[in-house]
Amino acid sequence: MAIWLVRAGSSGEYETKFLEDGKIYLTWDGFNLDLSDIKSRTELTKNLSSTYPDAKKNTVKNWNSQIWQFVKEIVPGDWVVLPSKKKASIHIGEIKGGYVANPKGPDPFFHYRDIKWFATDIPRNNFAQDLLYSFGAFKTICQISRHDAEMRIKAMKNNNWQAKTSATIKTKIDSEGDEQIDLEEYARDQIAKYIIRKFKGHGMARLVEAILQAQGYTTYRSMEGPDKGVDILAAPAPMGFGKPRLCIQVKTGDTPVDRPTLDQLIGAIQNFKADQGLLVSWSGFKQSVDKEIPSQFFNVRLWDQNSIIQELLENYEKLDDEIRAELPLKRIWTLAVSQEE
Repeated sequence: MAIWLVRAGSSGEYETKFLEDGKIYLTWDGFNLDLSDIKSRTELTKNLSSTYPDAKKNTVKNWNSQIWQFVKEIVPGDWVVLPSKKKASIHIGEIKGGYVANPKGPDPFFHYRDIKWFATDIPRNNFAQDLLYSFGAFKTICQISRHDAEMRIKAMKNNNWQAKTSATIKTKIDSEGDEQIDLEEYARDQIAKYIIRKFKGHGMARLVEAILQAQGYTTYRSMEGPDKGVDILAAPAPMGFGKPRLCIQVKTGDTPVDRPTLDQLIGAIQNFKADQGLLVSWSGFKQSVDKEIPSQFFNVRLWDQNSIIQELLENYEKLDDEIRAELPLKRIWTLAVSQEE
């Protein structure tokens, strides 16, 4: 059994389709040739060059490697890791069928394999940094084999997707092979690991409160312990007498938050005579919560790990000195180039 990394579009735009269809797709626009009987990579190169005459030689070589793996090397029984671009989570499934071509599309879904998603919305934070490093490869399709990945991911499945060891494995960014990684994603993972180590539990409510204060809210934070469904109350204007008046619930457990927690917050909004609510969950939200987003659009906002980090980065310079001392960050610039360059 091999483990493969597959991406659902450069921005995760096809993630929902992959999950709902129970399929993984090649998502090269306009590439509708049936590859079932292709005999060699040389033949595949000719097909790619014909379809994309303006593509650079190295780009075609890169695509060739990935598409060949999808068509010829992935087999039923292999596992697929799909890192979410929409939330800080990982989806994992098992390949259930061979390569299928559907030249009639729709574009770009001309090539697929059936898959059973047996684990979705696993928090990224559950995985060791060296595995996240492998999940951060820029390629759309590649095999994950370093650092005993297959054995360790299997062990996590048998342990409710928790790593069995807390030992830290130092990961070196290098240029083994021709693999590139998403440095922004890698940096966010580093920040995320640090945040949950420093602010787990009631400390996360303190961090969220600091972000809200940086945004201009006056806040009240509950003491540690039973909170009656509310960790923070917040409102703008002097003394907090403005609107909107917010009820905020903050969760840092190891599993995504389910519907009852959302219902509890909705009840708290009424009890505290607030206008809206903010539900914060470091490990994200189960699909039962995601499905309520449209109906609760004017009532509740959801912050997952990605949202917390984004709000933190946008308001970092306005945070109080104590929080910034506990969470020292530095802005850096790097060249933004694609894997094709």
